[in-house]
Amino acid sequence: MRARLYDGQTTAAQACDLEVAGGVLRFEMAGEPRLWPVSEIEVEALGPDVRLTRRGAPERLIVQAAAWRMSSGRTRAADRWRAFRLLAVLAAGGMGILLSVFVGLPLAAGPLARATPPDLEHRMGQSLEAQMTLAFPPCRGEPGQMALQALGTQLGEVSDSPFPIRVRAVEAEMVNAFALPGGTILVTGGLIDAAEPDELAAVIAHEVAHVEQRHAMEALWRSVGLGLVLDAVVGGGTGVTQQTVLLAGAATDMRHSRQSEGQADARGQALLHALGLSSTGMATFFDQLAQEETAGEDEAAGTIWAVFESHPASRARAEASQARARAGRPGFTSEAWAAIGAACDRESERPGRGP
Repeated sequence: MRARLYDGQTTAAQACDLEVAGGVLRFEMAGEPRLWPVSEIEVEALGPDVRLTRRGAPERLIVQAAAWRMSSGRTRAADRWRAFRLLAVLAAGGMGILLSVFVGLPLAAGPLARATPPDLEHRMGQSLEAQMTLAFPPCRGEPGQMALQALGTQLGEVSDSPFPIRVRAVEAEMVNAFALPGGTILVTGGLIDAAEPDELAAVIAHEVAHVEQRHAMEALWRSVGLGLVLDAVVGGGTGVTQQTVLLAGAATDMRHSRQSEGQADARGQALLHALGLSSTGMATFFDQLAQEETAGEDEAAGTIWAVFESHPASRARAEASQARARAGRPGFTSEAWAAIGAACDRESERPGRGP
């Protein structure tokens, strides 16, 4: 088998003969024999030729690929081994990314949230509130705002929150409440319309528990961490890969949101108990949501859909809250409830709702 030999010292090529026998490649350079075990030879494809090198040896041999395959019977096996190693490295890298998204980020988010300086979290919360109130402006009824704040202050005093609790009603038709980083809780006008007094008090207690546990900051750290992973994997670009990573992170966030919501349900009721307030409203609120969710839906389909929701199923939350419920004083007086009902320019007399 003919080859071109480069000695590694000059650029000149020398013609030489190669022989493969007994698993050893034999050739001569400057009249001296060279013996290379075939198992130690690195093969690099160069179009119709291949380049043969041996680790630690300066010489390079260029030979026709077909002739080398016939003589050594090893090139394809070596290529397959290199391909396997490459695939193994890629698979390990992909597994590392999945572990970081599904395990590493969620595990780190909690400690990072607790280690975040409260002053920094408070400033971040102020920034988020400023952005949210562009879409959801504060309700103008100040007496109602004061009544909401009074309950928030009481709940904050019996909680372990590192922040003073600030509760504000905002103009929005959706039935929801938000606990922002740093102690601010936003209650929508839609929630005020939909809830009974003790139900609204339970929802606010639930959000105070989120503040106490710093769940909003934890979710923010998860979002920041996922963004860093996304940039590292796909350079912040677009396409199928990016969507895959985003969906993976979203699934992680949903799982931990369920856990946080369950914790906030139980802790919120405990805060109400500490003030001697009724906690039965949490169960009735979730029971009402469960009835609305399942109205006109097949029960099995509803159970399947619950897997993909960011919050636990309302029926399960209603049952758990009912088991913990205790009777007590109402969360709001009649006067306070009337002011809250008018806070967002809505009628205070609402059919079927009231203390």
